[in-house]
Amino acid sequence: MEIDRGFWDQRKVVITGGAGFIGSSLARRLSDLYADVTIIDSLIPEYGGNLFNLSGYEDKIRINLSDIRDKYSLQVLLNDKSVLFNLAGQTSHMDSMLDPNTDLEINCAAQLSLLEICRRVNPGIHIVYASTRQLYGRPAYLPVDESHPVKPVDINGINKLSGELYHSLYYSVHGVRSTILRLTNTIGPRMRICDSRQTFLGIWIRNLIEGKPIEVWGGNQLRDFNDVEDVVDAMLLVASKPEAGLGPYNLGSNNVVSLLTLANQMIEIYGNGSVDIHSYPEQRKKIDIGDYYSCYKLIHSVTGWEPKHCLASTLSRTLDYYRDNINEYI
Repeated sequence: MEIDRGFWDQRKVVITGGAGFIGSSLARRLSDLYADVTIIDSLIPEYGGNLFNLSGYEDKIRINLSDIRDKYSLQVLLNDKSVLFNLAGQTSHMDSMLDPNTDLEINCAAQLSLLEICRRVNPGIHIVYASTRQLYGRPAYLPVDESHPVKPVDINGINKLSGELYHSLYYSVHGVRSTILRLTNTIGPRMRICDSRQTFLGIWIRNLIEGKPIEVWGGNQLRDFNDVEDVVDAMLLVASKPEAGLGPYNLGSNNVVSLLTLANQMIEIYGNGSVDIHSYPEQRKKIDIGDYYSCYKLIHSVTGWEPKHCLASTLSRTLDYYRDNINEYI
């Protein structure tokens, strides 16, 4: 699995959600590969954008404060780009249930608008669309592969599935090329830790550093985790390999652990801390998917991608990052 450095040299790239966790990690890597990088981010507080994520790269990357719902700015920003990494979205499952219309606007209607803009002003662009394992719902079998039935258990999963279908339709009917990646739990430096909107691991990290107990609901649920740098590798590979086609492709890992094991591993790495185990809240239990981990054989067979980072090293690097930068994220 080799990243084609020459492919990215001076290539014009745009990243929606580029000041967020995954988007900023991708932007930094692309800048190091000498790509011409533009990011689009609304910096709406609830959605994870943070300009500190781009610290040290301010003079290397163009930053546009815009919203993917703003079709007028998008048609200018997308006009001459070769690759669009479409990462902007509303990612909170509970928020999607409490405010379904906003989730619909961002994860569904805005995706259709973006694709229509690409069709009109830049049909040759290649889109890498960040989808989610959430659209599978509760697994019928494990590990979950791409043939698994799709049955979302929340509004977020339904709207992300609609986003996938729009990308697929515009590829087959209009020739606007897309590749779909279904992400599982992505972790690493620069993720949101002020609350649990994007990942429960974020608030666990904050509590650990602030000397508060890690609150674990249930604890026996199994999950898999990808290091953000492995996710960036996958995005770069599918964007540079025409044979990748539409997908969709599951990402996944060899890091499958229970939530309680994960919490205890974090405490061991950090050097102190405690765990409080609670029953799963009724509101969240209704949309919980139970045990989940993915099969990534398909993307490996097409691109050679496989995760390189073990869970312990990712957790250690992440905790070190927040020890040094906690005030920028709370």
